[in-house]
Amino acid sequence: MGEKSPTAGYKILVIDDSNTIRRSAEITLKHAGFEVVLAEDGFDALAQIVDHHPDLIFLDIMMPRLDGYATCGLIKRNLQFRDTPVIMLSSKDSVFDRARGRLVGANEYLTKPFTKEGLLEAVRAHLAAPHSTEENPHVRQESTGRR
Repeated sequence: MGEKSPTAGYKILVIDDSNTIRRSAEITLKHAGFEVVLAEDGFDALAQIVDHHPDLIFLDIMMPRLDGYATCGLIKRNLQFRDTPVIMLSSKDSVFDRARGRLVGANEYLTKPFTKEGLLEAVRAHLAAPHSTEENPHVRQESTGRR
């Protein structure tokens, strides 16, 4: 009864120039127990990353000013944030787009419109990865015997 949700304390940044996509992801993720931070473009995202240190990032590709590929490249070149999983979001689903995402360091590629289940499955896959289960500074440690 007093158990914490396994999602408690995890912070996810959603970067998309579409308010609809941002709000949809925010509602789904908050309902699942995650803390959510929003950004509407790459420049805004870089500031949010430094301020909030997210555990996972959803990043739209097609955005004004600084697109998702450039933003992902900057994140992955930063020693402090390079291990943060980045999941690219795009309505484009070609092999070229997926390959370009991998080249800049994206961990996964999720096609829009995404489903609630698809979004949450991507989160679970990356927050359960070995680099994320070690001392997460945002998760309050409790003795449950499980990691």
